[in-house]
Amino acid sequence: MLLSGLKNLKAFYHPERLISTISPSSIHILDSVSSCRAWRERAFDERKSVGFVPTMGAFHEGHMSLVRRCLSENDLTIVSIFVNPGQFAPNEDFNRYPRRLQHDLEELAKQRVHVSDAIRTLSALFLPGVEDMYPSGISQDVAAQKGAFVEVKGYSHQMEGATRPTLFRAIATIATKLFNAVQPTNVYLGQKDIHQALLLRRLCKDLLMAYPDADRLHIVPTERDPADGLALSSRNTYLSIDERPFASALYRGLKVAEVAWEQGATKAQCVSKGVAVVEQVKREAAMVGVNIKVEAFEINHPDTLEILDGKLHKNSPDIDAMPMVLNGVIWVGKTRLIDNIVLGKLSDL
Repeated sequence: MLLSGLKNLKAFYHPERLISTISPSSIHILDSVSSCRAWRERAFDERKSVGFVPTMGAFHEGHMSLVRRCLSENDLTIVSIFVNPGQFAPNEDFNRYPRRLQHDLEELAKQRVHVSDAIRTLSALFLPGVEDMYPSGISQDVAAQKGAFVEVKGYSHQMEGATRPTLFRAIATIATKLFNAVQPTNVYLGQKDIHQALLLRRLCKDLLMAYPDADRLHIVPTERDPADGLALSSRNTYLSIDERPFASALYRGLKVAEVAWEQGATKAQCVSKGVAVVEQVKREAAMVGVNIKVEAFEINHPDTLEILDGKLHKNSPDIDAMPMVLNGVIWVGKTRLIDNIVLGKLSDL
């Protein structure tokens, strides 16, 4: 089924209906592609740079760090909120995904950055409807989809794509649409979703995009809970009170694997040490009725995204000081958590 067949889809994405549910705000809201393009045209005429932070809403400090970085480096900053139905398989959590537009507007309104003698604040919020973003309709069943879609061949089956094979087709498609609408000078993405960021760089490069140029797609370090290092994520709200203390298991495992890598251990040894940490937390969690499952724990090459050979180590000729991507996925109860650490300098990716 296409657009009309998705339960409650229009209720989630009809801009006028969404805007009518929130309190008045000083933020300039662009509720259609046409209004976004008109706004961007004025920025072109005024020769102003435009920074863009694409999101699915339900903001936390990780999102706000992207916004502040964007504000500091661009004349104008625009943020989008669009929970892309194409990124959710029929059995995934589309209806459950948190939607907190009033909260998001309040958080955006607080963001201010001093640049020289000026104070920069958000210039616009792009809040498109699903009919704007998918003129031909959209189904969560890939076999039933019609219209134009974008796929980055050879970069979508690794890492998260191993268990979510259509995810990056959906991400590449919606990112292309958003980039075409906003035409940003710079784009800011979080390191937590590093597969997505690296794939979109490849997309921009291969499609010869000027807005943004691939070199202007910036990966910003992950924001973490200062208490235990858990990567901030909108999905953390799914965790129960009993589950939350064990949610940092993946990060703890990644840190142990990172130390092993820096000490010269092979990839296989690093992965083994990291997984052992998660398995220990898993046993502790089971004692209080919390289930943890390791879905993935690997080191991938940043250019090809392929898994490194188990015998390679930091000083191997094939590595040549290039930063690698140590990453993992675990389930804590019914909540799927992802995280990664760049083995080397993030700025060198």
